[in-house]
Amino acid sequence: MATLRRQILMAAGLMTCAALTGGLSSGVQGASTTAKAYFAGGCFWCMEEAFEKVDGVIAVVSGYMGGTVANPTYEQVSDGGTGHAESIEVTYDPTKITYQKLLDAFWRNVDPIMPNAQFCDHGTQYRAVVFYSTDEEKRLSEESKSKLEQSKRFPAPIVTQLAQASTFYPAEDYHQDYYKKNPLRYKYYKYSCGRAQRLEALWGKS
Repeated sequence: MATLRRQILMAAGLMTCAALTGGLSSGVQGASTTAKAYFAGGCFWCMEEAFEKVDGVIAVVSGYMGGTVANPTYEQVSDGGTGHAESIEVTYDPTKITYQKLLDAFWRNVDPIMPNAQFCDHGTQYRAVVFYSTDEEKRLSEESKSKLEQSKRFPAPIVTQLAQASTFYPAEDYHQDYYKKNPLRYKYYKYSCGRAQRLEALWGKS
């Protein structure tokens, strides 16, 4: 069954949107001091918006990671058959923000006790994941999750996954910076999905 977001996309007319956009607006080239981090937290439109507001983040690209099919399309991923999760690639300046701070931002933007879903989007393609690329990132991710578990903040176990990063496939152009290109449709989706309301209930007002 189509999700609310797929219905919004279909109503908007994807072919027209794709024709009007060219290239990844979030792309970064020529940066001398940058690093990349990968996260999945349900709708990548929402994760892109959240991380682009973090100081020290240079760019965020929406895409797919964690699956078994090369070069998957949005339709394939959203149907749940490729194993991918909607993900983001975060390009950041490690002299301005640490990976630990990115982890902090990640946790504040996901529901860590919701398995194989996030907010109104259900299915493994919307699971929350920290995709670590190095041993250091793995260590920090494990420590971050363990600290959250020990805090006893939540009434249920934390089910957010920690997994080795694999190939990141950028999503189609019309998904990049969707919240900027289509603010009314995006706000309608985000409100209807209950994302902001649930995050406030879990973490309090930021």
